[in-house]
Amino acid sequence: MVSNYAEALRLWHGKPYYSLNQYLQEHFGEKIYKIALDGGFTCPNRDGTLGNRGCIFCSAGGSGDFSGARLSNPYRAEPDEARPPEGHVLRDARMGNPYRAEIFPDIHLQLEAGKNLLSEKYTGRRFIAYFQAFTNTYAPVEHLEKIYMSALSHPETAVLSIATRPDCLSPDIIGLLKRLNNIKPVWIELGLQTIHEDTARFIRRGYSLDVFTDALCRLKEAGIDTIVHTILGLPGESEDDILETHRFLAQQPIQGIKLQLLHVLRGTDLDTLYHRHPFHILTLEEYTDLIIRCIEILPPEMVIHRITGDGPKNLLTAPLWSGQKKQVLNTIHHTFKTRATWDGYTRPFRTLAAGQERNIYDCRSIHFIQINDSLYFECL
Repeated sequence: MVSNYAEALRLWHGKPYYSLNQYLQEHFGEKIYKIALDGGFTCPNRDGTLGNRGCIFCSAGGSGDFSGARLSNPYRAEPDEARPPEGHVLRDARMGNPYRAEIFPDIHLQLEAGKNLLSEKYTGRRFIAYFQAFTNTYAPVEHLEKIYMSALSHPETAVLSIATRPDCLSPDIIGLLKRLNNIKPVWIELGLQTIHEDTARFIRRGYSLDVFTDALCRLKEAGIDTIVHTILGLPGESEDDILETHRFLAQQPIQGIKLQLLHVLRGTDLDTLYHRHPFHILTLEEYTDLIIRCIEILPPEMVIHRITGDGPKNLLTAPLWSGQKKQVLNTIHHTFKTRATWDGYTRPFRTLAAGQERNIYDCRSIHFIQINDSLYFECL
């Protein structure tokens, strides 16, 4: 158990939190890099099943602006189809629309292109094959198996990581993921963003928190590692709202987390709203404070996959400071040092049964919070 900042740096190889790089070194013994892939999928939030405009912050790339080249595929709406005319519903990707071999996206070509691009920056030999754009389990199981096996069969693939929605994880799909996990590690990435239902409706997430927790339980039973995405700075959310989301996640059966500030990207509905009715965008100082307070809440065994993000500069409306990724990371790490704090410095805990130990760390003062049946504390 970490008891001070210096010990945290020794444990986590110079960082005050358990980073993805360290996790990969521990499990693979070498640098592992990530190649973002486009499997040719769409999303129920775009094909008319739940909506046709996507989440309010989502670009035409479906959060896959850094993934492989856009490829024609029956399971993905092309960018000019992302906003169909009023009343028009695209075909549900889960029904009909059979797989056709001639338009199967060549995953191996994308992997090789990604390797060539990254070879200028990295020396690692293996990679994470990351299906990033849109909802990457939103297709028939038979189609998914072919797509995934194409990535897994590459000899340099170390991990298969799949970004999706919790409402697109049927029992058959989880069964497939379980089988593939016996070949190579499979990670599922879920974009929760917030636990607050009002915010979820505003951003058009399209599923309830109960759907998310049910998917977590089923993934846990299948032995699949889960990584959850959160966004800091969503319109209308207070600091307490953001911290409450991370207190909740600290209690869930997840193995990793990606924390990111809100980006306003050109061409999104959020961008339109921002120009018509400007809302507050976090400053670097505000984001730094919040990201550290969130990480303090999380259990130290949870892998921190990301603590910031840099949206495509050609699409970024705000915050412009986020484009200086090195400066952002340096500011966050420097503030960790000046505060002498670390991952798990404050820990949420449930009301425990008699006889179970409670650990409260060396806090200057303690703020107790009751949320439903759980009791939390926060060092102040």
